Amino acid sequence: MGLNCGIVGLPNVGKSTIFSALTAAPAEVANYPFCTIDPNVGIVSVPDPRLDRIVELIPPARVVPATFEFVDIAGLVAGASKGEGLGNRFLASIREVGVIAHVVRCFDNGDIIHVNNRIDPASDIETINIELALADLDTVTNRWAKQSKLTRLSKEAQKESEKTLPLLTKLKDCLEQGHSARSLRLEEEELELVRDLHLITLKPVIYVCNVDENGIVEENDYVQVVRSIAEAEGAEVVMICGKIESEIAVLETEEEKQEFLEAVGLQESGLNQLIRSAYHILGMRTFFTAGSDEDRAWTFHAGYKAPQAAGVIHTDFERGFIKAEVYNCEDLFQYKTEQKVREAGKLRMEGKEYIVQDGDIMHFRFNV
Repeated sequence: MGLNCGIVGLPNVGKSTIFSALTAAPAEVANYPFCTIDPNVGIVSVPDPRLDRIVELIPPARVVPATFEFVDIAGLVAGASKGEGLGNRFLASIREVGVIAHVVRCFDNGDIIHVNNRIDPASDIETINIELALADLDTVTNRWAKQSKLTRLSKEAQKESEKTLPLLTKLKDCLEQGHSARSLRLEEEELELVRDLHLITLKPVIYVCNVDENGIVEENDYVQVVRSIAEAEGAEVVMICGKIESEIAVLETEEEKQEFLEAVGLQESGLNQLIRSAYHILGMRTFFTAGSDEDRAWTFHAGYKAPQAAGVIHTDFERGFIKAEVYNCEDLFQYKTEQKVREAGKLRMEGKEYIVQDGDIMHFRFNV
């Protein structure tokens, strides 16, 4: 699974506007379908108020936040699974991302063309979900046919097919009805058997409701429709006003951005919520290193042991790992200095079996 998020949706729902605001990278934005042909890639900082507090308490020469990658993918239309529009390129791009941010238009504006000439979030979601299911159906059907032939070759192949063919049949039946492979809630063992198929509809989804200035304060009917669909799927929902986020993106200081948010009645940017949701859905967590030279947030996978986390910084750290000095950032916030954290007995020496926790501050000891 890629450690990134693909922004998808029908043409003209606001994908590229949101991407531009998100990454401050100038994706081409135009009022006609297919203006995004090659996927734009942008690296964003993961918003983390814990790093800001660490910087206040342990002032460094430089600060490095964790980062995350977003990919703006060409708009999809009905028939994409058969190559309509830019379907083939869309499907190739979306297979490479780890989580899908599905942007749904949830506002009325006669000046902005809608590809179906009407605002209907349920229909828009269904169009994309069916195309993705059809693309996966093609992949599963091909594997099913290939696996069926292999059963005649050897006992080993027959044994393998006994495990995989029933699963492929189950997937085929599900996808033929236009449902996602996610809806089957496959066990880890089953997922392992089909991992190499890179099925699009197995990827986690965040529905991004693109609303107007009025819709951001009070949830409109379109958003409620999306929310009910998401709840049925077990997916997350984030509300974003692309227009407001674009205006925030051009402001230079954090103070200006915060003042703007307060003026429009928001506590936090919708884009920050999207970044955090995508980051966590992929099982990504953050540990910190802190000192006078640098305060830095590092990304690791939930479940990593201390040597693996050390390897995130440098492979030599993992290879020569001895011990890690560890305390959680909450301890620092309580005691204010590392020395006082130590005196309170909150700083621990951990070995190779220690499972790193989100928010840990770590100093690694290694010998290469």
